[in-house]
Amino acid sequence: MSLYDNPQFLEGYRQLRRTGQGINDALEIPAMDAALQGLPLEGARVVDLGCGEGGLAGRLAARGAAEVLAVDASERMLAAAVPHPHVRYLRADVASFDLPCGSADLVVSSMALHYVEDFVGLVERVAGWLAPGGAFVFSVEHPVMTAPVVTADCVVDDYADEGRRERSWFVDGVVKYHRTIGSIVLSLRRHGFRLESLDEPLPTLDQVAAHPHLAIHRRRPPILLVSART
Repeated sequence: MSLYDNPQFLEGYRQLRRTGQGINDALEIPAMDAALQGLPLEGARVVDLGCGEGGLAGRLAARGAAEVLAVDASERMLAAAVPHPHVRYLRADVASFDLPCGSADLVVSSMALHYVEDFVGLVERVAGWLAPGGAFVFSVEHPVMTAPVVTADCVVDDYADEGRRERSWFVDGVVKYHRTIGSIVLSLRRHGFRLESLDEPLPTLDQVAAHPHLAIHRRRPPILLVSART
């Protein structure tokens, strides 16, 4: 069962999004939209990995993408997705999902790939899906956040030891995978990608003044956002 099909976890996650106490609306969504701003989306074939309830897929379709294939393993998240004539939702495990070569112009993923164990294998598959000049844009939980084997607020530890981590987040036993920034970039370069941008979205002082819960995210970056081209 997908983590997001766990009723307790899903309710906690949705409550976080409803109350605006997370980092999505304040940090990740604006940074993702900015990273995508310079890409030619009109008529593009897009794949959204770990699409959740389809927010990013819908924004891309609204900006002119011809077709967006939005993939997620969670039945409950897909059931709540807002339909769009240019978005096709597919229930599948991102870790093993595959497509024909050259079938996409853009692959995106929003805060999902830190749940995937074999990142190198995923990068290799994405490189094959993309047409020449295609782009891969994704955000993940920042490696300084995933690093500690024993979680401690704002303490980076065990950074060099990549691999499985277990967290308590709404429920116990949430599995994520830590990898260093260097490892992420090297995986992309080895499979023919050229790094376009590497961003660590942080709240401004004005944002912190308006939303004090964001203050902790000025102490360490919560998100890593990567844009690369074939």
